[in-house]
Amino acid sequence: MIDRPLRRMESQAPFGFTLPMTESSTGRRGSYAKGVAKREEILTRALDVIAREGYRGASVKELADAVGLSQAGLLHYFDSKEELFTEILRKRDEVDADDQGLGGDLEHGFTTPPDEAPDIRAGYVRLIRHNADVPGLVHLFARLSVDAADPEHPAHQFFVTRGENLRGFFSAAIAAKQASGEITDRVDPETLARIFQAVADGMQVQWMLEPDVDMAATVNALFELLTPPPAAPAAPTEAGEAG
Repeated sequence: MIDRPLRRMESQAPFGFTLPMTESSTGRRGSYAKGVAKREEILTRALDVIAREGYRGASVKELADAVGLSQAGLLHYFDSKEELFTEILRKRDEVDADDQGLGGDLEHGFTTPPDEAPDIRAGYVRLIRHNADVPGLVHLFARLSVDAADPEHPAHQFFVTRGENLRGFFSAAIAAKQASGEITDRVDPETLARIFQAVADGMQVQWMLEPDVDMAATVNALFELLTPPPAAPAAPTEAGEAG
């Protein structure tokens, strides 16, 4: 059986692992690398299963079958079912960030600076529209985010850190748009970032209740409301009128 990757070490690595800094055995390093690779396979396949079968249809058994493991074998790579589902959401953020050309993820931060990121409006609206194509992942996010309100829940810190990083990146991008006159500066960027997060999360709940709701159009309408109107043409001068 593959050794569970160690957690209390110094160097942070993907998918919630920590890289062992004192391990010198080639066999142990190889075993660790295989464990990381297997977790990566599990999380990648789990995204497909949940997107296809939905959150309720994606039992631990279903996910284990998808990667050729028993339920016990699958949970060998995770401390609990809750941790498994948290890691699935972390993997989703990583995939979404790559699709947006950002790199990194919301928990550990993006690798692309906000002022070099693709257009925030087009990217955010595109991401919200994509969510409508993966209802199982939307249900998982909504359900787990509510459960994670309990400070003792395994996903609590994931959602807290994720929200802080999302708002930090978004507020910096909004500030750049305000400086260029593309978004009104009547509201500070930090508040606007929180409003956009609240609207996106709230629209997901409305969409789950009313699948005909267009989440992307609603978020785009918020951007439209924050776009300053075109400047009025300058009034003709008296000299111009006389001429």
